[in-house]
Amino acid sequence: MQAMTKNPMLYLDDLHVGQRFTSETYAMDLSRMKQFAAEFDPQPFHLDEAAAETSVFRGLAVSGWHTAAVTMRLLAGSLPPAGGIVGVGGEISWPRPTRAGDMLHLESEIVEITPSRSKPDRGMAILRGTTFNQHQEPVYHLTAKLIVPRR
Repeated sequence: MQAMTKNPMLYLDDLHVGQRFTSETYAMDLSRMKQFAAEFDPQPFHLDEAAAETSVFRGLAVSGWHTAAVTMRLLAGSLPPAGGIVGVGGEISWPRPTRAGDMLHLESEIVEITPSRSKPDRGMAILRGTTFNQHQEPVYHLTAKLIVPRR
């Protein structure tokens, strides 16, 4: 896997199907988890330990949207496309909850590349990524359609 640090910006012409990227790690902090949930996803299983114990999660769970935001941060640090990461659609899922204290990292792969026929300065790359916790258990899946400039 290719860990990206200070690498040059990648154009569609630099990408190939099967190309893999691995991010750095991110520590999921309890106070930041609760702060995010309080502002953006204020549900008891994200904020209250006692209520979370009786929920489907059987314990405090990080908001899925917080996991998605962290994944975006990890993606931005591991895949530097020219023009930035510009998504135009995709699919996401959360196979298990993220917990406070989890160490997350993202592994992603280019699964399809399609140069645009009508706009020769760009194309579409489809990226499939999985965010894992420290036990190598998947906590988030992403398939994203990205617009990537050509040289």
